[in-house]
Amino acid sequence: MLVHPSGIDVSTSTLRYLSSRLRTRRRERGTRWRRVSVGRQALLVLAHLRSGHTYAQLAAGFGVGTTTAYRYIAEAVEALAALAPTLAEAMKTASTKAFVMLDGTLLPIDRIAADRPFYSGKHKKHGMNVQVIADPAGRLLWASPALPGAVHDIKAARTHGIIDALTEAGVECWADKGYRGAGGTVRVPYWGRWAKLSAGQQAVNRSHAKIRALVEQAMATLKVWRLLRKLRCSTNRITSLVQAVLTLHQASSN
Repeated sequence: MLVHPSGIDVSTSTLRYLSSRLRTRRRERGTRWRRVSVGRQALLVLAHLRSGHTYAQLAAGFGVGTTTAYRYIAEAVEALAALAPTLAEAMKTASTKAFVMLDGTLLPIDRIAADRPFYSGKHKKHGMNVQVIADPAGRLLWASPALPGAVHDIKAARTHGIIDALTEAGVECWADKGYRGAGGTVRVPYWGRWAKLSAGQQAVNRSHAKIRALVEQAMATLKVWRLLRKLRCSTNRITSLVQAVLTLHQASSN
């Protein structure tokens, strides 16, 4: 396999943060020697998450075995996922905002047609449903555990307890029509064909859409990590990957 220099569009502060977390983890485990330093391991992990490089490519580039590359990445993802904010912690942050936005996204996976639980009829592809909460500026506050793509957004929100948490915290939330009937503090547009809505209802829906437009920035925050654009791993690992990305994003934003 040929090896060539490459770059990653990630800040040095993110690299330092991950290196610090890995250094702490090695100290806690009493690790005496590793094939690569914590800085190199952090760089390897970021190359995997940000650029989507395979284990074989990373192993060749960093001069380690494929199994070692997998182990280094799994270790870092586990450490980062443990630091991701819980829904309760996200609600504390959300309570300081004027309102929040709730939306769902589908993370594509490589599954065959027989895997119906993972097939999203809305997106016409296999994937995992992840719920996202963003602040009024479109900044990502929280991302949920991943559910099979066949799960609708309203069911996913109820499964994770998002609606109840928003209501208990008294946080106003703007969402799309996929959350119709959610109740609580969740606000959705008027339902029905545009031509059949009154002028006032159309005006409300236009304003609603303008407010919700910024939630796409939160979605882009996840999808800019290219690994999440097409996941080829076990579906059991996807939640940890999403939480790891959330931790890195918030660490670089602070």
